[in-house]
Amino acid sequence: MQNLVLLGGGHSHAIALRLLGLNPLPQVRLILISDVMEAPYSGMLPGHIAGLYSHQECHINLLKLANFAQADLILDRAVSLDLEHQLVICQNHVPVPFDYLSIDIGSTPATNLISGAEYAIPVKPVPQFLEDWENFLEEIKVIKQSDRLSLPKIGIVGGGAGGVELALTMQARTDCKIHLCHRSSTLMSGYVPDIGHKFAQLLQQRGIKLHLNQTVNAITEDISNKALHCNSGLTINCDRIFWVTNATAPDWIKNSGIATDIQGFIAIDHSLRSLSHPNIFATGDIATIKDDPRPKAGVFAVRQGKPLYQNLRRVTLGKTPIPFYPQKQHLALIGTGDGRAIAVRGRIMIGASKLLWIWKDRIDRKFMAQFVRL
Repeated sequence: MQNLVLLGGGHSHAIALRLLGLNPLPQVRLILISDVMEAPYSGMLPGHIAGLYSHQECHINLLKLANFAQADLILDRAVSLDLEHQLVICQNHVPVPFDYLSIDIGSTPATNLISGAEYAIPVKPVPQFLEDWENFLEEIKVIKQSDRLSLPKIGIVGGGAGGVELALTMQARTDCKIHLCHRSSTLMSGYVPDIGHKFAQLLQQRGIKLHLNQTVNAITEDISNKALHCNSGLTINCDRIFWVTNATAPDWIKNSGIATDIQGFIAIDHSLRSLSHPNIFATGDIATIKDDPRPKAGVFAVRQGKPLYQNLRRVTLGKTPIPFYPQKQHLALIGTGDGRAIAVRGRIMIGASKLLWIWKDRIDRKFMAQFVRL
């Protein structure tokens, strides 16, 4: 009997688990290790923040999915890998042995070099972010019922697609004054400048204050509020600060001895297999294809799900894994929080449009439905 361990409940693993439930592997014990019982679906999270989806609608029930796949679910957090003895070291559970291991644990915003980072709310891990967001909404509700005239001010650090979408959805939900800081001269890092300029116009039309070419180097907090401090000398006072900058990997990944890229993400080939340990696979934000990287975006994790399942099946049956080549460009559907969405692909941008939101909503609900109707 072989042990196939799936570490993390990310999008790729959710898809692979469903397929493994439909097509069980012979003589394989399947184990899922996750620190959460419900896995958030990134495509619907902005809509949830805007109040358009419930918690249940945008989360995958991993216990139900594990039962369907006949997998043992270990509810714990991995803290290390013992690659010599092929063990996943967990925070509380005994070490978990594996013959084959797949890692899909996502990433977190990079805050380790920022003084006062503990005063900000990173958007990942998502469960803690959503808890803080719900608490903030309750605070706003109390303020609106009182005699106070001014709503809290929100600071968002990071003007990539995630930060831009977060600013739009938070503004639509709360009507709070929002300050968005971005270290580059244009928003939407990874897209052509024209796309960034168009989003800048949209944010300004919505009353969101942009601070471009501003690198945040510190956060402070006093009795009345918090403040963002930039290299330029700019200081922005805020009541809540949300951190949506470039992703980073946990230190234990690189410290385990597995091959990584310069940023600490697991280095894989096109078969989604580790460059240094052929019995380990990795997908989603935690992995980078050597010499052919893709953005850290949920759409790529979703598309890796079926190829991951196919290659896990092949290796456990003694066959060679097959390569998977994702497309260079992808269609991004970005919600604006007000029942509209924008479509972006390459240099083309369409919207904001209600019809695009209806299309995006149908795509996302179809994706989630496969984990409900098991």
